[in-house]
Amino acid sequence: MRARIYQPAKTAMQSGTAKTHLWVLEFAPASEREVDPLMGWTSSSDTQAQVRLRFETREAAEAYAAEKGLDFDVVAPKPRKAIIRPRGYGENFATDRKGAWTH
Repeated sequence: MRARIYQPAKTAMQSGTAKTHLWVLEFAPASEREVDPLMGWTSSSDTQAQVRLRFETREAAEAYAAEKGLDFDVVAPKPRKAIIRPRGYGENFATDRKGAWTH
């Protein structure tokens, strides 16, 4: 059985980095998905596709996969540049503004 170990990226719907520090081990699909002819729902007989294991570190995820005898691929995360602005959003409401508020 093949597995993939990766660190998830932040979603487009959040501005923070919550849930991006853990490492995830997920299994590759063992069978194809099928479309039910009556209802049109997509289904699969592969229950391992529903399993996602989370680990604190990459090494812990690799150790788990090695212990269980799983072949795995590690996808290295792309580093994200921090967006740090002086004062940021709070600048809009600062009481010590030098210029007039133009909004």
